[in-house]
Amino acid sequence: MTSATLAAPVTSNRTAYFLLMLAALFWSGNFVLARAMHAAIPPFTLAFARWGIALLVLLPLGLKPLLAERALWRPYWRRIVVLALLGITGFNSLVYVGLQSTSATNGVLLNSFIPILIVLIGALGFGLKVGVRQALAIAVSFAGVLTIVAHGEPSRLLSLQINPGDALVFAAMACWAVYTLLLRAVPPSISRVGLLTLLVALGLAALLPFCVWEWSRGAAVAFTPATLATFLYMGTLPSVAAYYFYNFGVARVGAARAGTFIHLMPAFGALLSTLFLGEAIAAYHLVGIGLILAGVALATRVARR
Repeated sequence: MTSATLAAPVTSNRTAYFLLMLAALFWSGNFVLARAMHAAIPPFTLAFARWGIALLVLLPLGLKPLLAERALWRPYWRRIVVLALLGITGFNSLVYVGLQSTSATNGVLLNSFIPILIVLIGALGFGLKVGVRQALAIAVSFAGVLTIVAHGEPSRLLSLQINPGDALVFAAMACWAVYTLLLRAVPPSISRVGLLTLLVALGLAALLPFCVWEWSRGAAVAFTPATLATFLYMGTLPSVAAYYFYNFGVARVGAARAGTFIHLMPAFGALLSTLFLGEAIAAYHLVGIGLILAGVALATRVARR
């Protein structure tokens, strides 16, 4: 092989890693806003508004490639339906309902189980092979997550309480792990914008009955600048941009390696809390973020070897 041939995948992988980092950042903002607005916006309504806005954004971009590639994605239509139910309908609904009653600390910890669930479920049911170095990368980054969650005090982990909200968020994490593993089988040649448009349309249709049920029980939203800004953010960056970036990353670098980047979310969450909620960054934040970045760096280094 020539040096140009060797350089191309590395450059492409670097792009994928950067996009995966942005996806983690945008999703961190999604968690922060969902928790902050949980009393003002009912969960299924939030999910439906989020994906309704996302579909409006996606249609001008994704409808043409979606229709042009009908022959490519039709053989995978059953898998695509399952992906929509897991990644659009199930994951987000479970997270938003769970955040009605669970704490931010517990939510962050449970969210950080995704890379581990990807490895465990992948090894047990999908034939996923994970090397020692990749497992070490997950362990190092997860140690950073625990450092942040425990505020640098391991004894704090023993005091965490599990409630129904925690169980729902954990179920959402399992949905995302399976979504990531199933996504591997959709060929990278299929337009990721077109695929995301189809996933959002299917997931939105599945959300409608839950919204109707929620509205029938008297759930309502007060349309204030805060709620409108929440809908605008939710429907664009964590929905359109982050999902496209994540789908691209899984196709480019694989499910296990892409899943490692989810460990960046607690680090981004701490930074966003500092910027928007006035919370100070402590020493344990820096130690935890350092471990998370070390784990991600180790995972991405594996790809270039």
